[in-house]
Amino acid sequence: MPGTNVGSPIVTLTPAPTLDRTYFVSNLHSGGVNRADAVGEELAGKGINVSRGLFLAGIKAPGVVPIGNSDPGVLARTGSDGMLLPLWVDGTLRVSTTIVDTHGTTTKVNESPRSLSEEDWQKVVELTEQTVRNTGAKWLVIAGALPTYKSTGVFVDLQPIFDSMKAMGVKVALDTSGEPLSYWARKGCVNVIKPNAEELASAVGRELATVGDVVNAARELCEHGIEVVLASMGADGMLAVTKTGTWAARTPPVKVINTVGAGDATLAGFLSAVVSNPIAEGEEDYGVGFNVPLGVQTAVRWGAIAVTQPTSGLENLDNMPPATVDPEPNLNVPLEEIAKP
Repeated sequence: MPGTNVGSPIVTLTPAPTLDRTYFVSNLHSGGVNRADAVGEELAGKGINVSRGLFLAGIKAPGVVPIGNSDPGVLARTGSDGMLLPLWVDGTLRVSTTIVDTHGTTTKVNESPRSLSEEDWQKVVELTEQTVRNTGAKWLVIAGALPTYKSTGVFVDLQPIFDSMKAMGVKVALDTSGEPLSYWARKGCVNVIKPNAEELASAVGRELATVGDVVNAARELCEHGIEVVLASMGADGMLAVTKTGTWAARTPPVKVINTVGAGDATLAGFLSAVVSNPIAEGEEDYGVGFNVPLGVQTAVRWGAIAVTQPTSGLENLDNMPPATVDPEPNLNVPLEEIAKP
């Protein structure tokens, strides 16, 4: 199988990849004509970004991606050969457009995911299972928007993947949003989810105004079987919540250039710490079998690096800032912005 290696600890699946085009503009004028100072193009998607970040850290993380066969040269053109496992499906690749203003604002317009036939989705499921089995991976990351079936308009079914991962003893991290997040977060099928505060508010159906609100919402999902909720709170940092513990992590402020892909970097950072620092016999396993505080500390460090870089995927891991972890955060602290469902 091209691009895979026995011993890869993590496999990613991006169910709806995208061709990211980023335009860098000085002093963006809304409603007017703007000239781009530079244009970048990359094959992207949340799972792809996680794989790229992990590869930077020397961790093999092959990525499964269903790609529209109308653009067969996209892997070579975007430098994605060797890292991704394409499944060529009928159709085109969706395009996401990002406009980065030099003053720090980022505007993103995403096309909706392309629908897939039941047959093509079954091939995605089979390739994912085969890749995990062949590599001996211990984690599967399913990240990004989910496509729908062409025939019914219903979101594709993840249950067969969850069932096979459970049978193989593989942990699953899910990073999606909207209806699929709300549904799967309550099914007890995944080990880790990574919502932002707004996505978490939608999942529990209420506003979140304080750190304590976020903790309570996350713990509500833990009661449904989630082992760890990684709740991103933007400038307020990140919370890692289990049934019995809470850890708040943050870095000093950094200069923000582009926020797109920062959440993917945090998940990659979390997993890099978890797989690189396995729990030894007799050590604290935090009730889940992996080092949660080290994971969330590394997550916010990677996220802070990501927002200082112009692309949606990490370019490097240089000059990573320090991060603090508080195992007893002040639950009464208000969020910078109330998260609404």
